[in-house]
Amino acid sequence: MSVPKYWREIPQRYRLEAGKCKKCGKLHYPPRLICDACKSEEFELVRCADEATIISYTVIHTPPSQFKDQAPYAIAIIETSDGLRTMMQVADSDGSDLAIGKKVRLQFRKIQEEGQSGIIAYGHKASLV
Repeated sequence: MSVPKYWREIPQRYRLEAGKCKKCGKLHYPPRLICDACKSEEFELVRCADEATIISYTVIHTPPSQFKDQAPYAIAIIETSDGLRTMMQVADSDGSDLAIGKKVRLQFRKIQEEGQSGIIAYGHKASLV
């Protein structure tokens, strides 16, 4: 399976959907089959909030080859206003303007181009509010 097809097969990458446990309410991203908090197997699919706060971050100065043209770039652990924690790149930031507690908004953006064919992979990035 090609990488772009694989990415398209995972709708959470595009819609930022989480599984919300019907028993205890815990959000799981990506969705799971069993809740790690209460062991329930009943979930509903919910769209996550697009407003978040930076919990922790780091700046990448020596990136993998596919991200060389973006260095330096920041990666942050963010927590959405509905309590979901995930890690993503902070768009348009070299890290000098970041701080723990700063507000960000989640956006659907280009992540990278794949190989010589230039197939574009999309996903979520955070941007400062």
